Amino acid sequence: MIAEIGFKNLFSFRDEAIFSFEADNSKELESYHVVNLAPGVRLLKLAVVYGANASGKSNFIKVCDFIKKFVVRTPINKGEETGIIPFLMNKNSSNESSDLSVSFYIIRRDETPLKFMYKLSLTKAYIVREELCYYPGQQPAMVFDRTLVGGVSSIKFGNKLKLTAAAKEEISLKCLPNMSVLAAYTQVNVNIPEIEEVLAYFRSCMMQAVTPALPLSKYAEVRIKEEQTKDYILQYLQEADFNISDISAKDRKTSAGVIQDTIFQHKVQENKGVDSFYEFPELLESRGTLRTMGLAGCIQETIANNAFLAIDEIESSLHPRLIEYIIERFLKESENAQLLLTTHYDGLLAEEDLIRKDNVWFTEKSSDGSTILYPLTDFKGLNRISSLQKAYKFGKFGAIPNI
Repeated sequence: MIAEIGFKNLFSFRDEAIFSFEADNSKELESYHVVNLAPGVRLLKLAVVYGANASGKSNFIKVCDFIKKFVVRTPINKGEETGIIPFLMNKNSSNESSDLSVSFYIIRRDETPLKFMYKLSLTKAYIVREELCYYPGQQPAMVFDRTLVGGVSSIKFGNKLKLTAAAKEEISLKCLPNMSVLAAYTQVNVNIPEIEEVLAYFRSCMMQAVTPALPLSKYAEVRIKEEQTKDYILQYLQEADFNISDISAKDRKTSAGVIQDTIFQHKVQENKGVDSFYEFPELLESRGTLRTMGLAGCIQETIANNAFLAIDEIESSLHPRLIEYIIERFLKESENAQLLLTTHYDGLLAEEDLIRKDNVWFTEKSSDGSTILYPLTDFKGLNRISSLQKAYKFGKFGAIPNI
């Protein structure tokens, strides 16, 4: 589970921003929202980010996605750019490094949580510094510490690692200036349990971010053939369109080969209350139905893997009640999974039996064009506010358009 994400000079974020899944001391809706991983470690399963258009909400989602993709990215050569985009509305920022950090807990096979901290500082051309440590006790133990010396990566490995000098040298040789040590490690025939755990976490427990433009229906289609998955997705679809009675995957031969069609069965009552069934291909279904199907597949996998999933503009093509249904069901079904949502749907702020105050974050654009990220809990006197939704609409928390 993710505890904290920090970043600086990245996309629209010029100054350091720190996002946290750590729960406050409130017992409100605790059984659904809070995971007590260890004594003193209370992590939330849900975060919701509000903000005006172009305030940086989507850029925060991009930060999360960048972390997942970069650590396992293998560049073709050392001249390839890292893919980082610094803050560009400032003469100095584009020449400075961008910083990222993420602290997270991996639940081991014996069900004990182990804390890791990964830090990265990079430019468009190379990695300035990269660190990975874990916490076997109160104090951190180093896995590796990578710096740049004379244009060449220098990697120091922790004393607790069982690694030969030859293996260390081979990893260092594979580690180009523009790639992660974790990616270089995958090119070498050695086994470091601490690195293996972290790689498995980034691959399986950090899902690809969902954006409004991402074609989700194909993602769900490959899962419909599994009966358990199909039933799960069907329940979501019936919330979006109560006429849908079944879905199925059918193979169709074409000149280009065999392709899979998703068929939606609709049940309607005709004359004298007689039920009739009609089948339609995906092409004739609404965007909301298809997005619901795709989201259901993503969320099911997130819950199954106790993973982290970021969804940008969850309200896209969805009715507000369906958004509430998705959140409610996720909270009830998930154990250690986490969901990060951006949205303009302020109706959630009125759902006191669904959302905690420490779930809510805001993004706001400063006069210099940079994004500020801050939590609702920064504001005092929240318990004296009768309606968080109205307070937000009237600008008490900022993060609204200047109209």
